[in-house]
Amino acid sequence: MILITVVGIAALGMAWIPFFTKRTNISYSIIYVLTGAILYSITDALPFPDPLLEQESVLRLTEMVVIISLMGTGLKIDQPFSLRSWKVPFRLVTVTMILSIAAVTFLSRYMFDLDLASALLLGAVLAPTDPVLASDVQVGPPLEKTKDNIRFSLTAEAGMNDGMAFPFTMLAIGLAESPGEFGLLYWVTNDLLLKIIIGSASGFILGRSLAYLVFKISTDQNIIVRDGFVAICATLITYGVTEMLHGYGFVAVFVAAISIRNYELDHNYHQKMHSFTDQIERILLAIVLILFGGALVYVLARNISWTVVVFTFLCIFIIRPATAWLSLFSTDLHNKEKAAISFFGIKGIGSFFYLAYALQRAQFSGERFLWVVVSCVVLFSIISHGVTATYIMKKIGNQFSTRK
Repeated sequence: MILITVVGIAALGMAWIPFFTKRTNISYSIIYVLTGAILYSITDALPFPDPLLEQESVLRLTEMVVIISLMGTGLKIDQPFSLRSWKVPFRLVTVTMILSIAAVTFLSRYMFDLDLASALLLGAVLAPTDPVLASDVQVGPPLEKTKDNIRFSLTAEAGMNDGMAFPFTMLAIGLAESPGEFGLLYWVTNDLLLKIIIGSASGFILGRSLAYLVFKISTDQNIIVRDGFVAICATLITYGVTEMLHGYGFVAVFVAAISIRNYELDHNYHQKMHSFTDQIERILLAIVLILFGGALVYVLARNISWTVVVFTFLCIFIIRPATAWLSLFSTDLHNKEKAAISFFGIKGIGSFFYLAYALQRAQFSGERFLWVVVSCVVLFSIISHGVTATYIMKKIGNQFSTRK
């Protein structure tokens, strides 16, 4: 009963927390992690929050949060899709991501003396920015009618690179399973190319088909479909079908969302679908953040060392900003826009999913230590980005945003 009550109160709090965030400039993620830490400090009636012992639960809960967030992220992007207009996000999910993975892998090997598979896993897990916790730096709801390069770039990047981290996670799994027999050619053709192609094609076909059903057939037959939960149905169908086809479901869900949005770009129904995904996402996120706060108290805080703290600082304040800045070289963005995009490489729920996924698929050395490192990076990202996002986006973002 205590658990049900806590979940209910946490979900209810999400109804008011956006207003509190706007007034205090403090991200709600900080508040919920702190709430979780306090609750687990005063009672032992809640589920034991050890991510290593509850990896299946962690995997499924974070998986659900991420795919719902990916759908909502795609639906709220007003910018029509094209390779030219999306060139900045594409640079961030290619150049920035690859450089980040390489840098974190090297740093992990040097600072922690990890084997290549574990170091590469850390690089893959910590490379993507998070679509779930990055709402403070993303575009607003659909049909907002403003142009903001910073918010658009960070939103599109978060939507794309959660799926792009999968090939490198699979590479780490392959090295851990059979370090002497791992086939690089198979990884390139299957994990890097084929699964992305399947995910992209599946997402596009299913997205267009669902959009045709909702916007074309229903209208022609005078059937009014205006329930927001259709977006959740589209999410589950796309993710499930794509995974059965052995493609990347994360890629497919975001592509499907973009396809649905671009089918009828100015239709008001997108607002209802996004609103519903946002509500479900926030309910699930409240649970995840409270459990994360509990994990910090029970498990992770006892194992954090100064070496891990230094590593975390380098990841958040050096590697991400430097690699993103390099990838934005020669773009027509203002230096302030480049600086904001480079700084807000927010880490979050996606990193937990990838780590749980990899640890279930293969044996890695120092699994608990990997959880400690990833949790420390996510915690510091929540704090550092959570207390600066609203202020910086108001100061810089509003300077460069324009009405369409």
